[in-house]
Amino acid sequence: MNTTHQTDSNFVLLAVNGTLMRGLKLNPNLLNVGAKFVREDKTDNHYRIWSINDDHPAMIRTIEPSNSVELEIWALPPDAFASVLSNEPAGLAIGKVKLADGSEVLGVLGEPFLVEGQKEITQFGGWRNYTKTL
Repeated sequence: MNTTHQTDSNFVLLAVNGTLMRGLKLNPNLLNVGAKFVREDKTDNHYRIWSINDDHPAMIRTIEPSNSVELEIWALPPDAFASVLSNEPAGLAIGKVKLADGSEVLGVLGEPFLVEGQKEITQFGGWRNYTKTL
């Protein structure tokens, strides 16, 4: 299994599931550091996602099967990685995300404390689908 899933050695792949996606409010944080959109993808079926005050999502991997979440995969220059992450909302972290094809990439995940008392939106399959209902 390819765990780096890189397009070339000059870039690091990052899976995003919320406001960093194309056309959304934090997408300029990727574009301004030279990140390139690679493709749309999905997680495997072990993820749940919450709306954090309808401002951004938080996604967590679960032991029990749950659902897949729609993602975008972006290629970032390695030196830009810290800049993008430092501008993410508090409570979000980077970890390995398992994709539908079984491969893994780095991705934005929520810390468990962040989702306490928040609205679970797993049934929508992703942040874009959920925000269409607001």
